[in-house]
Amino acid sequence: MKRFKKALLFIFLVFIAIQGSSGDDYDYYAVYMDRANLEKSVFYLETGKDMKNPGKIYYKHPYLFVNEKYKGVHVFDNTDPANPVKKGFIIAPGCLDMAVKDNIIYLDNAVDLVSFDLSAMKETKRITKVFPELAPPNGRVLWYPDYEYDRPENLIIVEWAKR
Repeated sequence: MKRFKKALLFIFLVFIAIQGSSGDDYDYYAVYMDRANLEKSVFYLETGKDMKNPGKIYYKHPYLFVNEKYKGVHVFDNTDPANPVKKGFIIAPGCLDMAVKDNIIYLDNAVDLVSFDLSAMKETKRITKVFPELAPPNGRVLWYPDYEYDRPENLIIVEWAKR
């Protein structure tokens, strides 16, 4: 009888663990943007923004670039590393990564690759559909029925937001 109770307790705990892990599957929902608006969405905001969800950091003298996950890139003048000065923010929905060469910052704008001229502060080139669509943070694509199905073709995921 003692073994039976232990086995039953073990099965119950496994069941609870499985139920708890599957509850996380719907903690995020997809935020969409249509293709036409995505292609007009990258621009420079001189006032900057507050950092809420920083990601990768890139340094190219004298600037420091800090990704704001899914939103864009913060631009700081880092001439004095002890006192970086906020210069502005490059809005780029779906942005998670960037690289800088010469005076051009290359960044992802959801599924597109965009080059942005830092001297003119404007988009100079866009190559569409270079990257795969953004996957949910927990990596469980199959648990999101609207991720691949039941949505118009022209909608692109630009963010996964927490419920």
